[in-house]
Amino acid sequence: MTDDVRSALIDAGLAAEVTVNADWKVLPHKVQGELKPHEGIKNIIAVASGKGGVGKSSTAVNLALALMRDGARVGLLDADIYGPSIPRMLGVKGQPKTDGKKIIPHEAHGLKLMSMGFLVEEENPMIWRGPMVTSALQQMLGDSAWGDLDFMVIDLPPGTGDIQLTLVQKVPVAGAVIVTTPQDIALLDARKALQMFRKLDVAVLGVVENMSTHICSQCGFEEPIFGTGGGDSMADQYEIPLLGRLPLDIRIRQALDD
Repeated sequence: MTDDVRSALIDAGLAAEVTVNADWKVLPHKVQGELKPHEGIKNIIAVASGKGGVGKSSTAVNLALALMRDGARVGLLDADIYGPSIPRMLGVKGQPKTDGKKIIPHEAHGLKLMSMGFLVEEENPMIWRGPMVTSALQQMLGDSAWGDLDFMVIDLPPGTGDIQLTLVQKVPVAGAVIVTTPQDIALLDARKALQMFRKLDVAVLGVVENMSTHICSQCGFEEPIFGTGGGDSMADQYEIPLLGRLPLDIRIRQALDD
């Protein structure tokens, strides 16, 4: 930014020599109800869909990476206890270490990470009831040495059950991002997730329309195989921003699998 400002002033002939000083910081935003922002974590962002298979985890990963590349200190918590995919997507495995008091989160690509996938074998099913799941979520958040973070992105499991309720009732959430695909079947569940956050006084930051269009890797032809306008209609209906449309692109799938 300082280079851009300096160049613009010199190119415009307004000065022969310029010194630019810039600084910034991330401020904590308002959270729901009577809760206070988490100590050490300025803003917690929940990524939810209500429905599985719409690319919520890939959106959460790329949102966290984008915030980090903008200069923020970012953590990523995989709260999808039954189907953790963050370890595979970010190429990390193995149990995290501990300092005797707290769990030390893994780190990858500049992000601090915690997931149930680090604590169990990849092929082992989690046959847990609701109270065990919510306890695990609270432990991963509260008993991990996250340090000082500007943002934590939490990848939620599908649905509007125990984990989601625990999150919005006990964890100070600055905002939620809703991920959907364009077709009506996905929008039905995305609307339920949005309404849940609103009923529990969590700000909804906007909607991301994933798999918005398919791009052929051979010819480049673009086709909206899941329909069009779903994200727009949801954004208009609930008066929230459409944050972006993401394509169904084989390179995204390959990169996350690899």
